[in-house]
Amino acid sequence: MKFFKIAAAAVILATSAVQATAQSALSEILAEGVLKVGTTGDWNPMTMRNIATNAYEGYDIDVMTALAADLGVEVEFVPTDWKTLVAGVTSGQYHITGSASVSPARAKAAGYSNSYFALVTVPLTLKENADRFANWDDLNVAGVSVAATLGTTQEAQVKQYFPEATHRIVEAPARDFQEVLSGRADASITSNIEAATLVAQYENLMIIPVEAGRSPTPVAMLLPQADQVWINYVNTWIGLKQEQGFFEELGAKWGLNAE
Repeated sequence: MKFFKIAAAAVILATSAVQATAQSALSEILAEGVLKVGTTGDWNPMTMRNIATNAYEGYDIDVMTALAADLGVEVEFVPTDWKTLVAGVTSGQYHITGSASVSPARAKAAGYSNSYFALVTVPLTLKENADRFANWDDLNVAGVSVAATLGTTQEAQVKQYFPEATHRIVEAPARDFQEVLSGRADASITSNIEAATLVAQYENLMIIPVEAGRSPTPVAMLLPQADQVWINYVNTWIGLKQEQGFFEELGAKWGLNAE
C-alpha cells in the first residue's frame, strides 16, 4: 500500500510539472514563435519610439531582440505606459517588459527577473537656475515645483523627497522634463542614465550638482508572478549573458555608466 501511495504521489507531481510547463509563457512563446515585450518608448536611452517609423530603439530593445534571437522566435514590441506597465504583464498582454525599477509595489502583483544593472535618482533643472539650486534641500521649499511622470518610481520619490514643494505629476505621453523645459516646473527627477542623455540633448538643461544620487535601485524585467518556468529561463539567460559580457558591452554602447 505504501508503494502505491508513493507512486501515486510521484504521478501527481509529474503531472503538476507538465501542467506548469504547458501553462508557462515559455511554452506559448515557443509554440507561437513570438516574444511579446511591453515597452513605453519614452525612456532614453532604454526605449525610444521613432514617431515617424513607429520603430523602437535603445538598450532595452537590444536586450529583448537578443533574448528573442536566443529563443529562436520573433520579437513584438507592445506599446504601454508606466501606469499600466504591471497590468499589461499580469493580464497577459505581453510576456515580459523591458527594464523597470524594482519596487515593493510592483512586486505585489508581478514577478521580477534577476537584476542586470542599477541606477540612482538625480534632479534636473534649467541652467539659468544654477545659482538657485545646488543641493537636494534647495528643492524641498514651499514655492518650488518638482515634476515627475505618473506611474514611475519618481512619482513616489517626489512626494518622499520634497514634502514642502509643489508636485507636478504629468501623465504620459507628457514627460516630467518637458515641464522644466516649458517653465511649468522648476525641476524634475529621473534616473542618472536618462539625465545624462537629456542634458546632452537639451543644452539649457543641467543636472543639479547634488552630493550624491538618491534611492539606488536595481533594474530588472517584469514577468508573470506565478510563472516560475518562464522566470527561471529568463534568469538563466541573464546569467549566461552576464558571463559573456553582453550587458557590459551594451551598457557602454548606450552610456549606462553615466554617474
